[in-house]
Amino acid sequence: MITNIMIARLLICLPACLLIAQASAAPKKTTIVVLGDSITEGYGIEKSSAYPALVEERLKKDGLNVEIVNAGISGSTSASGAGRLKWFLKKKPEVLLLALGANDGLRGVKISATKKNILDIIKMAKKNNIRVFLAGMKMPPNYGKSYTIEFSKLYKDIARDEKIPLLLFLLEGVAGDIKLNQTDGIHPNEKGHQIIAQHVADFIKEHL
Repeated sequence: MITNIMIARLLICLPACLLIAQASAAPKKTTIVVLGDSITEGYGIEKSSAYPALVEERLKKDGLNVEIVNAGISGSTSASGAGRLKWFLKKKPEVLLLALGANDGLRGVKISATKKNILDIIKMAKKNNIRVFLAGMKMPPNYGKSYTIEFSKLYKDIARDEKIPLLLFLLEGVAGDIKLNQTDGIHPNEKGHQIIAQHVADFIKEHL
C-alpha cells in the first residue's frame, strides 16, 4: 500500500534521480592534447582562430563532447616533445594529436634523431594509456629530393610500426598557397587554419 509519506519521499527524490540519469546518459568528455609548434599555436593570428580551437568547435557541433588543449609553442622541435607532454599529463588526456617535426626539417636535423624523439613521445603517451594520432609534415622541394622523400616517409614508417592513425600532411591544400598563408609564406592565415581544421576534424572523427 502506497502511503502519503512514500509519495512525498518519491517526489523529493525525483529531481535528484533525474539528474543522475541525465549525467549517466551524457557522453564522457574526451580531452585531446595537440602537441605542436607555431602552426598549432596559431602564430600571427588570434589563438581562437588557430586550428585546434576550430576543430573543437566543429566536433562539438557534430555532437562530440571534447576539449582540445592547444599545446603548440613557436619554434618547438621534436626534442622538446616528451618533456612538454609530461607537463600535460596532469590533464589526463585520452588522445594526443602529435604535430611536431616541421622545425626539425627546416633546421636540417637528422631524420634518425627526429624519429627517435617522436617515438619517445609516443612511448610516453602509450605508457599513460593515451591514444596517439600522428600529423605528418613535408619539406619544401628546395631541401633536396632525397631529404624531402625521407622526411615524408618518416611519418608513414612511424605510423605503420606503432599502429597509429596518420594524417598524411597537416598543411594539405594550404602549403604554398599565398592566399592561405601569411606574408612569410610559412604560417597559415585565418583562412588557412579553417582548411586545416576541417581536415583535422574529419580525421579525428574517423578514428576517435
